[in-house]
Amino acid sequence: MKTIAFYDAKSYDREFMGAAPGAGRLRWVFHEFRLTAETATSARGADAVCGFVNDRLDRECLETLAALGVRHVALRCAGFNNVDATAARRLGIAVTRVPAYSPHAVAEHTVALLLSLNRRIHRAYNRVREQNFALHGLVGFDLFGKTCGILGTGKIGRITAQILRGFGMRVLAHDPSPSIEWAAANSVAYSPLAKVLAESDVLSLHLPLSPATHHLIDASALAQMKPGVVLVNTSRGKLLDTAAVIMALKAGHLAGVALDVYEEEEGVFFEDLSGTVLQDDELARLLVFPNVLITAHQAFLTREALAEIARVTVTNLAAGPGGFLPGTVVT
Repeated sequence: MKTIAFYDAKSYDREFMGAAPGAGRLRWVFHEFRLTAETATSARGADAVCGFVNDRLDRECLETLAALGVRHVALRCAGFNNVDATAARRLGIAVTRVPAYSPHAVAEHTVALLLSLNRRIHRAYNRVREQNFALHGLVGFDLFGKTCGILGTGKIGRITAQILRGFGMRVLAHDPSPSIEWAAANSVAYSPLAKVLAESDVLSLHLPLSPATHHLIDASALAQMKPGVVLVNTSRGKLLDTAAVIMALKAGHLAGVALDVYEEEEGVFFEDLSGTVLQDDELARLLVFPNVLITAHQAFLTREALAEIARVTVTNLAAGPGGFLPGTVVT
């Protein structure tokens, strides 16, 4: 029976992993802390490790895992920018992921954030709980007839675009690998990045993080956007230059920002810090803006998505580094 060291474990992870087909043929060792170079020795005796988005699988961490005999890193997420793929390949460690779980979950959360921010649902909810039924400060705008820019048209970006087309929005898209047939079928227009930035009333990000997309939305990109644009990011936090976004909010250039991800979310998101002082000054600044809505990386959190994440992860772990790995990143 293979032993799996499972990191950053939450109650829902234990529930859905335990219920996945084939999970009973694996021995699980759940750790609530993250996997880093400092904690990697806790994988002693494990055949494989299972990590999430904020585990840091850098060269030092992977070297420790390899020395312990670990030959498989199974990520239960789509992104793998937190893994040193070059080091993994050199060390002979297979890295697998869940390339798609429920794109509908993330796309629907994207639209939920947009609607809540635009119609001030979060502020109205707090007011009504205090028996304040006044409507001043709660004015939004119709999505119908407005333009939404979609950066990245993978599965999530395409579904988000289709939902927004249902609201009667004009959708402009930008992607280095455009899906021409899909765009034609859904009345979506692919356009140069500059045009998308300039014409969007709403800009939604659905891109992987890479050197080319790091801080894609910086001060220069924000300056190209029309005043009053709403920015939504449910993809990767480092797509945004947070300091530049804060400056654009202070200047009134951005009408609002909705985020499910953040540049430096490690050690903050997924944790209960309600009894502590928040040490991240930029995140603390974002939280005081009335036109900023933040959720803590929960876009994936649906029953369907968790079940699919568990199914694919268990399949990858059961196959092992010598078998067929449907989500292989490096072998």
